[in-house]
Amino acid sequence: MIRNILLIIFAIAVVGAGVWGYQEHQEKNTILINAENNYQRAFHDLSYQMDLLHEKLGGTIAMNSSTSLSPALADVWRITSDARSQVGQLPLTLLPFNKTEEFLSNIGTFSYRTAVRNLDNEPLSKDEQKTLKNLYKQSEEIRNELRKVQHLALKNNLRWMDVELALASGKETADNTIIDGFKTVEKHATGYDEKNLQNPSIVSFQKRDENYEHLKGEKISKKEAIALAQKYSGINHPKKVEVTESRKGSSYGFYNVVLANNRGHESTMDVTKKGGYPIWFIDSREVNKQQVSLNEAMNKANDFLKRHDYKDLEMSESAQYDSVGLFTYVTNQDGVRIYPESIKVKVALDNGQIIGFAADDYLKGSKKRKLPKPNLTLEEARSKLNPNLKVLEDRQAVIVNNLGKEVLCYEFLGTMDHNDTYRMYINAENGIEEKVDKLKNAEPVYEDLL
Repeated sequence: MIRNILLIIFAIAVVGAGVWGYQEHQEKNTILINAENNYQRAFHDLSYQMDLLHEKLGGTIAMNSSTSLSPALADVWRITSDARSQVGQLPLTLLPFNKTEEFLSNIGTFSYRTAVRNLDNEPLSKDEQKTLKNLYKQSEEIRNELRKVQHLALKNNLRWMDVELALASGKETADNTIIDGFKTVEKHATGYDEKNLQNPSIVSFQKRDENYEHLKGEKISKKEAIALAQKYSGINHPKKVEVTESRKGSSYGFYNVVLANNRGHESTMDVTKKGGYPIWFIDSREVNKQQVSLNEAMNKANDFLKRHDYKDLEMSESAQYDSVGLFTYVTNQDGVRIYPESIKVKVALDNGQIIGFAADDYLKGSKKRKLPKPNLTLEEARSKLNPNLKVLEDRQAVIVNNLGKEVLCYEFLGTMDHNDTYRMYINAENGIEEKVDKLKNAEPVYEDLL
């Protein structure tokens, strides 16, 4: 009797395990099919966008009217954005594909900068016309290679999941039609470089401030990097110290330092080898319930920057996220805010500890600027604003506009409809509305609303 009961239980268990295994298999297959469908869609969309891009670039070469050329170039910019989006959805993260993405990015940069300017007053130069022809020729080569990959993928019913598996397992060197095809596309894009653009302004936009070579100072040692990390983090007697150097080929040299003590306090910092400038550091500890006000936290951030010899800084923005305060500082040069030189400081509101610091923009943009005199007066700039804006503050500021160029502006902080706050920038030379930022409103505490 007992033996029969055990056999029945065992049989039920076997059947249950089989049903569970079948369901798991079905769910896994469904996920794989969905992923494959998404990859297929992204790839065919990319091929279609490259067809459109080649066609649009060909059309711009023949245009002579600014009323036709500006919207056509705006279309080119939109298409390159779509194409880059499709590239980002393909499983190519482990396959070098940066030259193709750079090619698309540079086309977008060129087309946007040209489309937004007044082509009646500043028509295309001979160099820019040559640039268009180069872009058109390059896009044709890449389009043709993508079409070959597309043809073979459809003909042989190739799967993108096999590509992902090959890349993840490091077997991309094996014969794989799609991977080989994309490597060929990348080779064609590699032939495209800055000199083909024939446009110095685009090169400067793409290459501006890519590293910290302009920083002054001697190369520091690992020991000096550790001492700097201790100074910023407050971990004076670490139980764990790890230092990693940047690899050869990196655009700049840096040390990554990790420190930890016995109380669960761990801090990570990147510091430049040249001069020993902290790029960023973060403390990974959990932040508890708020005990410190945002104003007190701001004072802590101010003191922190002074202790570490950061001068001529002015706080431009503060925000609170749960129990953390985030403060943004910019350089103040002769009363003008220099927004390309910014530092962010993160403060824990449970005890006022500095738990984050980012000086990447500050280090890349740091230089003594010769500020131009504005052509417009403050009142003339104010007249360019939306008449419904109630201005609360005004000042001069240097910003990087949408064309990647530093410009002197009048900055206005104001409100509309009593609720929304805006920061607006009017070019101090020509009165153009360079930028409009809507500042975030205070987030409601939803728990209190329930």
